[in-house]
Amino acid sequence: MAVRVIKEKCAGCTKCVRNCPFDAISMEGRLAVIGQACTECGACVDVCPFGAIEKTAEEKKTADISAYSGVWVFAEQRENRIMPVVLELLGEGRKLADEIGTELCAVLCGDHVEKLAEELAAYGADKVYLADHKELSVYRTDAYTKVIGEAIEKYKPEIVLLGATHIGRDLGPCLAVNCGTGLTADCTGLEIDPEDGKLKQTRPAFGGNLMATIICPDHRPQMSTVRPGVMQKAERDDSRKAEVVKLDVHFEDGDIRTKVLDIVKKTGEMVSLTDAEVIVSGGMGLGNADGFQLLKKLADRLGGTIASSRAAVDAGWIDHSYQVGQTGTTVKPKIYFACGISGAIQHLAGMQNSDYIVAINKNESAPIFEVADYGIVGDLYQVIPAILEELDKSAG
Repeated sequence: MAVRVIKEKCAGCTKCVRNCPFDAISMEGRLAVIGQACTECGACVDVCPFGAIEKTAEEKKTADISAYSGVWVFAEQRENRIMPVVLELLGEGRKLADEIGTELCAVLCGDHVEKLAEELAAYGADKVYLADHKELSVYRTDAYTKVIGEAIEKYKPEIVLLGATHIGRDLGPCLAVNCGTGLTADCTGLEIDPEDGKLKQTRPAFGGNLMATIICPDHRPQMSTVRPGVMQKAERDDSRKAEVVKLDVHFEDGDIRTKVLDIVKKTGEMVSLTDAEVIVSGGMGLGNADGFQLLKKLADRLGGTIASSRAAVDAGWIDHSYQVGQTGTTVKPKIYFACGISGAIQHLAGMQNSDYIVAINKNESAPIFEVADYGIVGDLYQVIPAILEELDKSAG
């Protein structure tokens, strides 16, 4: 809908100006003019005594979606190493591509990264669009948006998937704006509608209290960023080969507005929760920050890593990089120990797909027990030492 002024009827009474809640109407002489701030709320239509303002139906502009085909995965790489989330996207992308009868493609950007195309093929890519240029050696928004945007415009993929990493969350919206399409961010589920073939994109909403499924019916490509750790990784098969399409990369002066002066890596212990097979996670039930030392003993004994709930991070007990949950990292380990974690839905959203969940909590009514495969009601400061003791006995 759109709001317009019927010039022949407008008497210049200014009632619409005074009653517009968004200050979107001004007067030019004795004629009301609707500005860009208009939200089409209709307040002016109701107050105009002369019937000089009306709502009209606008012709809906849609893309020729029949021209689009293919599922594209942004093959994020850093220091010539494919990020783990890409393997998850290739696994999910293969299911989507097979269901709609199209090819699975990867888009690879970097400098001297051609060998990575073989790895992408091994993980299921039918075709690799390769942009190899010195200006793409490190990620910069302008450079990657220009190269991938031009490729999307030329080759017209039906679906584009990116990992919801720091880079993907920056690149995805820029590409969507350039392509005139929508973007569903932070998805935890993707599926094809069997009736019309559209992509159904599911993500947590309202603080994780419900799941929203979003579609993009009138524009292409359909774009999603996907949370790392929620999809099954593709299986590697080195016998697979892919067609490599080299993209024409060129930059004019002013195309790239930023320059990388230096790359400073964080010092100290780093954690990779998405790759961990065993995670021992702690919450407010620890009582204090020292409790993570006990969790670390168990994690080290099992060859895993520690993690935490948001409450423990907010309390200042542990760094945010260890946080699991909707506002942290989504994980899918073989074993997830939830120690002193009540099981708020925001935390469950980040770990409920673990192969096995072991919950340790003094409160037998804690929600975490509803999703746990094994539940231990007791004081974690007694339970974990007992587990360590049994592990030592079995090792001996």
